[in-house]
Amino acid sequence: MKPALFLDRDGVVNEDTKYLHKAEDCVFIEGIFDLCLQAQNKGYQIVIVTNQAGIGRGYYTEDIFYTFTDWMKQQFAGHSVTIDGVYFCPHHPTAGQGKYLTDCDCRKPKPGMFLQAQKDLSLDLSSSIMVGDKTSDLEAADNADIPTRIFFPGEYEQTSPAATHTVTSLSDVLPLL
Repeated sequence: MKPALFLDRDGVVNEDTKYLHKAEDCVFIEGIFDLCLQAQNKGYQIVIVTNQAGIGRGYYTEDIFYTFTDWMKQQFAGHSVTIDGVYFCPHHPTAGQGKYLTDCDCRKPKPGMFLQAQKDLSLDLSSSIMVGDKTSDLEAADNADIPTRIFFPGEYEQTSPAATHTVTSLSDVLPLL
């Protein structure tokens, strides 16, 4: 079993541009490729866990999400980084449409995406790390018993009670690996 570096997508991997789903709108956060490469070199699996309510709200489809995700994984591969898994929640408990209107177990702060990744990738959650820009990211990690929860403040929140560490740059995560 290997540890994972879990990453929220919008606000950690890329700038949060509200419902990002097009490659031309993607701007990667400074230091994300180096962080992932260093983590990978230390034996971490790289896993993205992301709420994608834009699907549930009807702003874009799951197919569009998969196409964008494939493009994103290619960008990481160009930096010698393998994204081992991408887990997403398309649901929303109040604004979802049709089958997406549900209070599911995968939407952060619930731990469903982490637990599915653990099962699929044989991960050791007790030695894994989560980097997120919202308290719900870190609460989900805490609910999955991930001990190291790193808060990377974004535009929505400046502090998080669920964090074990707070960083101002992704390079500040490197010593915590």
